[in-house]
Amino acid sequence: MIVVNLDVMMARRKMSLSQLSEKVDVTLANLSILKNNKAKAVRFSTLEAICAALDCQPGDILEFVPDQDPGQ
Repeated sequence: MIVVNLDVMMARRKMSLSQLSEKVDVTLANLSILKNNKAKAVRFSTLEAICAALDCQPGDILEFVPDQDPGQ
């Protein structure tokens, strides 16, 4: 599973969702979907704009978390 840590990076940069929305020209609704791990996909151009605005790397925002197998 891919976890989106957008809220963590925004907190580190002391940036609100509305400020980020203005900087990356993405709607608040779409950023909120991404921030709340509800997104099924993200465009590279959007990820690039977010990384530029937050001065971070894609790996600072996206994290791979292996599924937990209850049988193990």
